[in-house]
Amino acid sequence: MSYLSVSTWSLHRLLGPLRWTSWDAEAGEHRTNEEPQPEVLSLLELPREAARRGYAAVEICHFHFPSKGSAYLKSLRQAFADAAVSFDTLLLDYGDPSTTDEARQAADGRLFREWIDIASQCGAKRIRIVAGEAQPSDEQAIRKSAQTLRELAEYASDRGVRVVTENFKALTSTGESCAKLLNQAGDAVGMITDFGNYKGEAKYDEIAMTAPRSSSVHAKPVYDENGEPDEAELIRCLEAVRGTSYDGAFVLIYDGPGDMWDGLERTKRIVAPFV
Repeated sequence: MSYLSVSTWSLHRLLGPLRWTSWDAEAGEHRTNEEPQPEVLSLLELPREAARRGYAAVEICHFHFPSKGSAYLKSLRQAFADAAVSFDTLLLDYGDPSTTDEARQAADGRLFREWIDIASQCGAKRIRIVAGEAQPSDEQAIRKSAQTLRELAEYASDRGVRVVTENFKALTSTGESCAKLLNQAGDAVGMITDFGNYKGEAKYDEIAMTAPRSSSVHAKPVYDENGEPDEAELIRCLEAVRGTSYDGAFVLIYDGPGDMWDGLERTKRIVAPFV
């Protein structure tokens, strides 16, 4: 049965500093760069607020975690339980399973496993790992990414977490490359379909191609300068999903101007009839 969810990206101006992960090739190590943002709402308060606003689930971006300590992760897990809201997916925004840089490959592998452990501790059902930054026509990169995702899925399964990827970044920027990757990765690896990440007129067919294999769809509208969604375009995306067997979360995405909760409400009005 489908339901409404929200991503912390849609609230990124409210949840405190953003902690971006990057690769320092010269030093051969990861860096964390903190971008200041006000904390109007803490991550521990978010599940209850999401429930109050009619959301059954939340997806959390990794850069919103203020701590990776066990005590904090236990508190976050309890916050979701107390609010009766599902922590559906931990969205790891950094990483490249398709990289040919051996140093980065090893470092990313350790980081992937670290965040899988974090997902397990705080009760996330899934972790989204980006498939890679190689071009979608690079068959070798698709094979490499699929193999890495399979191995990570096995590691995650032992910890009660499912690995999913997304049509996010270059390697999975087309429906065709997503299908190839998923076919090679096997059933142990799932998918997220993001409306905003397919481009051009083919996007609606691509949405229909990957939605049936997805655990969530990111309902990301096209917005004007005032933060008003293009309703006709969003409905066309939703109709593409409706024509498939998809039956999961509709995760609302907003990154326009003004109040972010108000922006989400404008999107919810359009999406709710499809849930």
